[in-house]
Parts: sequence; C-alpha cells; structure tokens
Amino acid sequence: MKKHDNIYANPLNKVADFKFDESVVDVFPDMIQRSVPGYESIIHTIGEVAKTVVTNNSKVYDLGCSLGAASLSVARATQDKQCEIIGVDSSEAMVERCKRVVQAFTLPNPITITKAMAQDVAIEDASMVIMNFTLQFIPPADREALLHKIYQGLNPGGILLLSEKIRHPTIAGNELLIDLHHQFKRDNGYSELEVSQKRAALEKVMLTDTFSDHETRLKSAGFDDVVMWFKCYNFTSMVAIKA
Repeated sequence: MKKHDNIYANPLNKVADFKFDESVVDVFPDMIQRSVPGYESIIHTIGEVAKTVVTNNSKVYDLGCSLGAASLSVARATQDKQCEIIGVDSSEAMVERCKRVVQAFTLPNPITITKAMAQDVAIEDASMVIMNFTLQFIPPADREALLHKIYQGLNPGGILLLSEKIRHPTIAGNELLIDLHHQFKRDNGYSELEVSQKRAALEKVMLTDTFSDHETRLKSAGFDDVVMWFKCYNFTSMVAIKA
C-alpha cells in the first residue's frame, strides 16, 4: 500500500536541505504523484518512445532511476527486443528499495540497479538514456560534461529523454508558473505549510534551468534536434536526438 507523504506536515525549527533518504523513499510514489503534474503520462511515454528507438543488443541507461518506474516502463515496452537496462541512483536508500521493486517483476530484459553518481557512469552502446527529473539535482558545473558523455555513448539514432522542472526566463512568468504548481500541490492535499517547507528544502538542492539553457547545452553536446513533447506549468520533458 502506498504510504502518504507527510514529511513536511509539521512545523520544523530548521528546514534541512532535501535528501533522497529513507524517509523520502518510504513515501516517494505518493510524493511524486502529488507533486509532479503529468508524471504518470511521462512514465508511460518513456515506454512508448523506447518501442521506437531501443535496438536489439543495445543498452538503456536510467540515470537517477529512483524506484525504477522509467526502467520498468522500458522493460515492458521492449519485450520483443533484446536489451540491457541499467538503472543508476546515488541514493543508497533508493537503490536498495529499487532492487526489491524490480525483482518483483518477471521481464525478458534484465534490469540492473547500481549505486553511483550519474557523472561517474560509463555510457556505451546505448540506444536510449533517460534522465527523468535528475539533471536538476546535479551541480550546474557538471551538467555540460555529463551531456557530452551521454552523447558520445549513444549509438547513431539514439536519444536522451530528459525531464526537468524548468525556470521561465522572466520573473513574472516564472512566478505565475510557480503559483500554478503550488496550487496543483494544494489541490492534491498538501497544506500551505507543506508547500512552503518543501520549497525551502529544495531551494539550494534543485537548481533549475530555462528550456533555452537545456536546448543550447544539448546542441552544444552534439545533439541534432531537441523536441519538447510535454509541458505542464514549470515541468517539461524533451527528447534529444543523435542523428
């Protein structure tokens, strides 16, 4: 049974920086569903994209795999192909729980879960790389090099599916999107206190870019096209294509 997220329900003397620790892992499915608009659609579409781009005897990397939702979506969608799915997360708590989650399913393509920083993973022979709300937690100074490495490790025709919370380039527009997102969270049962304390916890941890920043950096890494296929408020998902 999915546990209810009430991590920020009570007043805290000091709001610590957000961490993907055991307390978050326990409530993560509820947290993500109530906090990220369109999350289920994004996970489903990751599988739909995989049907088209994943090739036989290639690898799929899920960088920042959390509890394996994207990896499982790919595994279910590619049962007629032979591929290796590699899930990577830097959180020990996430990795241990994710291993138990994926072991509960019998699928023809293996899913290997590894604890590592995305920056330290060797990408090779990949037809698809997924970063589903991961890059925003990686230090900005490391992002360009990571995208270059992903590009180099992708086979021709391969793609990077990148989902991110983004920042609008104008102050007024950005505040509008933030307000809409906060109302989304209130509509999903979060209190004003929870919204406020969660925002404070993420302030120094989740550093967002504009869509233009992402597009420029991806094309600088070598990607030929960047397609935004999903957007709701300040959440987006895009496909970067290597020709």
